[in-house]
Order: sequence, then C-alpha cells, then structure tokens
Amino acid sequence: MESTRHDLEAQPALNAAQRQRPFESWARRWGDEVYFETPAVAGEEGARELVSVGDVAYWPPGRALCLFFGPTPISKPGEIRPASPVNVIGRVVEGLGVLRRVASGEKVRVEPLRNARAHTAFP
Repeated sequence: MESTRHDLEAQPALNAAQRQRPFESWARRWGDEVYFETPAVAGEEGARELVSVGDVAYWPPGRALCLFFGPTPISKPGEIRPASPVNVIGRVVEGLGVLRRVASGEKVRVEPLRNARAHTAFP
C-alpha cells in the first residue's frame, strides 16, 4: 500500500514514524480501521476527532498508525470517528481496498519506498 504525506500540523508525528522504519508489528481491526503499534512516540499536534476515508494517522495514546477505510464502531452516520483524536500524517493513494482483507493478528512491515520522491510507504 502506498500513501502520501499530508498534514504539516502533524509533522512531528510523521517524522517520528519515518525515523523508526523499517519495523514490524501486528495488525488490529476496529470496524473499518486497521491500526498497529509503532516504536514512534509523538504527542498530539493538530489532532482531529474526525477523519476521512484513506487517512493515515498517528494515534498518540496507543503509539499506533491507523489506516481508515470506513466507519469505526463509534462513528455516527456520515462520519469516521477514531477512538480518540489522531494526528493525520498522510493519505492512502493506492491500494486502499486491500485493507478490507486485513485480519487482526496479521504481521505488518513498514518500510520506506525505494526511489520515492513525494511518497512514503505504510503497508
């Protein structure tokens, strides 16, 4: 899966996640969200209570990267609501549909894209 950088307000969270690559973790599902723990540590910078389909976010309380592809269990109609505010750090630009096939407990590897100029990779 490929994503692009997104929100300058969340730059410290993005930088923290990028510095830790490559790393491995275990996927978890929460409604139409896949998330996984990271070794990155960052606070809330421009944290949002609502996100959009395709957003890639850092969740400070769980030290996790979150990939949103639809509503979560606490979303109201027409919205996507994380468990608590998240720092949106990117947007999925290719391969969003693969998230529907991810099951909790699957291994995730996050690594930089080779020869990437404007993109960063989150599996």
